[in-house]
Amino acid sequence: MYQPSEQRYDEMTYKRCGNSGLKLPRLSIGLWHNFGSITPFGTQQAILRTAFDNGVTHFDLADNYGPPYGEAERNFGIHMDRDWRPHRDELVISTKAGYDMWAGPYGNYGSRKHLIAGLDASLKRMHLDYVDVFYHHRPDPETPLEETMGALDSIVRSGKALYVGISNYPAERTAEAVRILRELGTPLLIHQAKYSMFVRTPEEGLLDVLRREGVGMIAFSPLNNGVLTDKYLHGIPADSRAGHDPRYLKPEMITPEKLRKVEQLNEMAQARGQSLAQMALRWELRDPVVTSALIGASRPEQILENLRAFDAPELSTDELAAIDAILNS
Repeated sequence: MYQPSEQRYDEMTYKRCGNSGLKLPRLSIGLWHNFGSITPFGTQQAILRTAFDNGVTHFDLADNYGPPYGEAERNFGIHMDRDWRPHRDELVISTKAGYDMWAGPYGNYGSRKHLIAGLDASLKRMHLDYVDVFYHHRPDPETPLEETMGALDSIVRSGKALYVGISNYPAERTAEAVRILRELGTPLLIHQAKYSMFVRTPEEGLLDVLRREGVGMIAFSPLNNGVLTDKYLHGIPADSRAGHDPRYLKPEMITPEKLRKVEQLNEMAQARGQSLAQMALRWELRDPVVTSALIGASRPEQILENLRAFDAPELSTDELAAIDAILNS
């Protein structure tokens, strides 16, 4: 029987998500690419245990996480039964629906039919009665936003989720979603957006909307699929994502220009006494509207390394300017 560390809350910092009462750890763990069929079950278990032993209380999934689709949630259901049921009330567990999951006209996007059926299937796979946060995973260009947000409102009222969020929505559509949900009486808790030194799209209006409306943000891919580490400075390792499963990071995406910037950022991180990954996570959390950063891991040691991001002080104004100069060069 797993016995978590009694010191698990001693070091982690927790931040209130927007204007809500919910606090999230500054780093959360994403159960995406490494919780499907390609990662041994024992490694998955060690990753989750290491995360929780160090105060990471938020586990983030989606129905299409794998591979194959649904596999991360199925695996998590086993982890839930073996390790986590006694600690359920200490955890924030989230999942999402909105990407293609099953054949036919109802297995995709943002209809009421898809979202409610998708969450029901996720709960069965994860062996849960409810999730803490349920997201609509991406905007639907055809379904009225009132229907999608109405489905999220119904899900909260049904008790199958405590809070709701959206992901990958642009700024204007986010503002509209906030308005609709507020009128329905179920405030939008959180927006999950792709954000890193190399992907700064949220700065083009989204962060301002979230700040104005009191909505938290959780950033995914804060290390740009591993590019913002020293992993690729000397070529593409065979066991890296680009090396053995390049669906989301193709080798040609790691350009000489990008590597030049990574080298300069790495030198700056070393001067701070940090790894590049640690500095990138520090950078990610510099804006108060960013509640948490989602990290992935293929082994427990990566969790421990990323948690050391908080050992160094916050980035100074001069350091932030130097990072911008490197990125814009």
